[in-house]
Amino acid sequence: MKIAIGCDHGGYELKEKIVAYLKENGYEVQDFGTNSTESCDYPMYGRKVGKAVVNGECDRGIVICTTGIGISIAANRIKGVRAAVCTDPYMAEMTRAHNNANVLALGANIVGEGLAIKILDVFLNTEFSEGERHKRRIGLIDKLCEEDA
Repeated sequence: MKIAIGCDHGGYELKEKIVAYLKENGYEVQDFGTNSTESCDYPMYGRKVGKAVVNGECDRGIVICTTGIGISIAANRIKGVRAAVCTDPYMAEMTRAHNNANVLALGANIVGEGLAIKILDVFLNTEFSEGERHKRRIGLIDKLCEEDA
């Protein structure tokens, strides 16, 4: 599985730890930056990760900022991205099983490294349920995006 990852300055240190963890566990990683703790704007990193997932360059994405909120909003602006901020493993399981989320958003100041890895493992190892009600709801979300385009 190939993972796209990106962050702003607030998520840089956690991103580096996650990249190392992913590589140690056999994942291919495409790192879209940022590459330091120097202040930068998160929207471009959310966009880069979202585009890589939607165009099939990567299977899933991870975006990180201080809270996970801003960068998830940016990623969700890309048609076809379903980014979810998760603060515990249960949220990661449910967003994959019910929403078929393809981008995980983490808040570096919200979850520590240990919890982030647990959330990540669940996110990467939970499959979409294929339930009819969940497919219908995702379809409705997609339709809302098309109507607003």
